[in-house]
Amino acid sequence: MLFTATATGFAPALAPAQSFNNGPVAGPATARLPTLGDTARADLSPVVERKLGEAIMREVRGDRDYLDDDAIAEYLNNFGGALVDAMPGTRGETNADFSFFAVRDGAINAFALPGGFIGVHSGLLLAAQTESELASVVSHEIGHVSQRHIARMLGQQRQDALLPIAALILAALAAKASPDAAMGVVMGGQGLAVSRQLSFSRDAEREADRVGFQIMSAGGYDTSGMVAFFKRLQGATKVYGEIPAFLSSHPLTSERIVDIQARIRETPYRQRPDSIEFHIAKARARVLQDLSTTGRRDTRTTLQSQLAQQHRQQQAAAQYGLSYLSLKEGDLPGARSWYDKARTTLRPKEGTFSATPQSDGGAMFAVLDLEIKLAPGQPADVAQQAVKDAEQAVYRYPLSRALARQYADAMINAGRLDDATRYLREQVRQYREDPKLYDLLAKAYSKQGKIALQHMALAESYALAGALPAAVDQLNFARKASDVSFYEQSVIDAREREIKARQKEEKEEEKER
Repeated sequence: MLFTATATGFAPALAPAQSFNNGPVAGPATARLPTLGDTARADLSPVVERKLGEAIMREVRGDRDYLDDDAIAEYLNNFGGALVDAMPGTRGETNADFSFFAVRDGAINAFALPGGFIGVHSGLLLAAQTESELASVVSHEIGHVSQRHIARMLGQQRQDALLPIAALILAALAAKASPDAAMGVVMGGQGLAVSRQLSFSRDAEREADRVGFQIMSAGGYDTSGMVAFFKRLQGATKVYGEIPAFLSSHPLTSERIVDIQARIRETPYRQRPDSIEFHIAKARARVLQDLSTTGRRDTRTTLQSQLAQQHRQQQAAAQYGLSYLSLKEGDLPGARSWYDKARTTLRPKEGTFSATPQSDGGAMFAVLDLEIKLAPGQPADVAQQAVKDAEQAVYRYPLSRALARQYADAMINAGRLDDATRYLREQVRQYREDPKLYDLLAKAYSKQGKIALQHMALAESYALAGALPAAVDQLNFARKASDVSFYEQSVIDAREREIKARQKEEKEEEKER
């Protein structure tokens, strides 16, 4: 799939990268990442790099294989964010904002985009046998971003050449469903020239390995997971005769493995147990990987075989997955039954140390509990109970964006529209870049019969998605609504001017291409 072709983004052919010395790896307390010089920073500003990444992400989010699952996204961002924060200097001189997301693709791969966006294939999540193995790949991608490998490649060209490169990449994403069309993009004219630059050099890969190694070590993960994962992929190549996507886009040499092994010998061994959230994220990804009739049948077989595992977390994750699969099939009693079994499996036995909310998958279990209660076909009393449960879940896990959105949806579902709009207005003030909040706000306004406000909220959602003409259309609908106030007319006029100015800027950029 074409996401594989763009894996590790826009892999640059670099000049020799600044590398670490060959001595022992410094411990977490003293290790510091290398700093790039002024040249790279001057050639490609962090603002332009981020803008390019955001433009690409707008296309990625619109792709049918973008895995838009709040629970998985939350796990990846908590997991990736903890890795970023574990190592001083990981955000670099640009203080990069990292964002992690998943794509539905069976290939074992991950990729970095300009500006700190890191994609994880569902195939990688399913193939990782331990959380340390997942950390090894995600840390490697963080290393590419931290060292600004993409920016350094693009910085070798004039900044006005960035958007044509972005246009090529977006065209490739758009052609994902047609391999022939995608090949035409890559092989034609400028595409061929760019494609020769889209593979990271060996120096860059070694540098990302070393930075990734330090990051996962500082995060407390088992660093041997990096070599274990690489070797297993190499073994798959020998058995099946096909090069796994990760090795194709991140060429693995014996020197890279030797280099990592040498660093492992200098690092004290640590065993890190996997979190239950890791196993739950895998279970959700397995269900969402293929929702066809055959896919659901295969998923059920796999999860049922996982029930035979002796490990409690594996059993609970399998039960969680079977609950989620039942929900997707519309079997609400089955979903509830499997959910209750998963909670029982994880419940500490009498006389043992009680698990904390952070270690029992509480937030992810709360998400599934609410998904079942908010599913179509539930009686009214269940909808009312969902509001109370969602309120408690948000109080217990205040940083969960998934639960915050479910709380709002539960209030709308239960007819508590004034409470829902009040809560959502507070949320959009705090999280202005969340289009789903505006969609929920539009839904609440619609049920209240507030047509002007409904279209104004939809305009914000479209603007965040980059659909500027649609956003202007929604503002025009709001302006013509029978219930629009004088104040709202003023807000609409001001917002329309802002969006049209952005449209004009984008058109000027297109002309420069």
